[in-house]
Amino acid sequence: MNKKKRFAAIALVAAIVAGGFALSGKSGNLYHTITGEENAPLVRTAYTGPVNNQPVSFEDAASAAVPSVVHIRTVVKYKQARQQNPFEGMDDDIFRRFFGDGGARQFRQPPEQRASGSGVIISGDGYIVTNNHVVNGATEVNVTLSNGKNYKAEVVGTDPNTDLALIKVDGKNLPVMPVGNSDDVKLGQWVLAIGYPLNLDVTVTQGIISAKSRNIGINRQAAAPVESFLQTDAAVNPGSSGGALVTTNGELIGINAAIASPTGSYAGYAYAIPSNLMKKVVNDIKQFGSVQRGYLGISMPPENLDEAQKKELGIKYDGNGVYVAGIDPSGAASAAGIRQGDVITKINGATVNSGAQLSEQIARQKPGDKLKLTYLRNGAEQDVDVTLKGKMGEIAGGPAATIQQLGADFATLPAADARKMGIAGGVQVTAINEGVLADQTNMKEGFVITRVGGMAVRTVDELRAAMQRLRGNFQIEGLYPGSSKVYYYGINDY
Repeated sequence: MNKKKRFAAIALVAAIVAGGFALSGKSGNLYHTITGEENAPLVRTAYTGPVNNQPVSFEDAASAAVPSVVHIRTVVKYKQARQQNPFEGMDDDIFRRFFGDGGARQFRQPPEQRASGSGVIISGDGYIVTNNHVVNGATEVNVTLSNGKNYKAEVVGTDPNTDLALIKVDGKNLPVMPVGNSDDVKLGQWVLAIGYPLNLDVTVTQGIISAKSRNIGINRQAAAPVESFLQTDAAVNPGSSGGALVTTNGELIGINAAIASPTGSYAGYAYAIPSNLMKKVVNDIKQFGSVQRGYLGISMPPENLDEAQKKELGIKYDGNGVYVAGIDPSGAASAAGIRQGDVITKINGATVNSGAQLSEQIARQKPGDKLKLTYLRNGAEQDVDVTLKGKMGEIAGGPAATIQQLGADFATLPAADARKMGIAGGVQVTAINEGVLADQTNMKEGFVITRVGGMAVRTVDELRAAMQRLRGNFQIEGLYPGSSKVYYYGINDY
């Protein structure tokens, strides 16, 4: 064999080995070489479509989405910063939030703390969604657009349970990012993460959706945390908090919120709050000043229990669904006939296989919403209609609330006014001063309180007595004169 023929033979062998299959000179069929059998057929993947259908450029999505992602810089006075250290009692090698200038070190910088994060413009008149931990306790919030234009922002409202916040700048015709349906997101789908990490200018990274409905146990500052994250391997870093997770169509499907890292910087995975949950929370904050959250009234066991732990807890079910470990006797589930030991498998026909999935679905609802639950009892599948209640979980051992802490003036609603409003009675807010109502809600003067923490109140004395019985979080329920719409204002532990 001359030199030219020998080179051609080597090249052919190299091509065959690299391709992972052998060619049969008799039939022309493809066969796997790893089996060592010439008659073993090639194993093909289940999906159809050539690889070249996958995107090779993200330019269109990036150019469309970047103008809607903003840089947020905050200032927190030193005393407040010390009180709000999110790493207090946490090890350095577990999940950490995206604080903008070195994580926990910021809390040792007198006389004030400066931090940065990201946000996404969701309306042309200046509403921006970000994370609660980006703006929590901030005395000053500044927003910079990708074109360099600067704005002062005000915090409209926050929700520690989902780690979301809504802020507002005085702008017009701002670039709005379209919001996609996070329920339609698929594993392996290409995504872009856009934000302002490490105090850099706007940064775009790409990756895939590597998991859905992740509960990583990071939201320890909330009383009733809701964690059902989208997980991605797109690179994000401190400062990316509140930024956008975007599809290749340029649609927002998540708000970046956390990373898994031994150092506090990117080490493989990031977590985003699904856009469908974000929409519900933000709309509530915009309309009511706080989140109108429905509660089912069940407790669920921790996920990923081994057999010994299941046996210890008396769990005898190993299939898909969410095991009901406990029932609140005054909750919506109890009223609908759900019992301890039942297994919830669907909500409104949508399958739920984990506590994170169930929590997200319930968190999208408000008090009074009706749901159809599908559950298993003794192996038999049953459906039941459930009307969610507005009761919030109480924090055992918390200080009793007082009417003075609300920071408002109250008066018993006259009986004639109560009859006009079609209610048995209530307590009217005649003035709002400095205090909890001003800090945590956008309640307006004239509001008539009818229930506090699930307890009916018709006089100022009943309101005072109800407040003294509360511990931790609760909801204030009522309506405004001239309207039959019921409003719910959530009060967080203070």
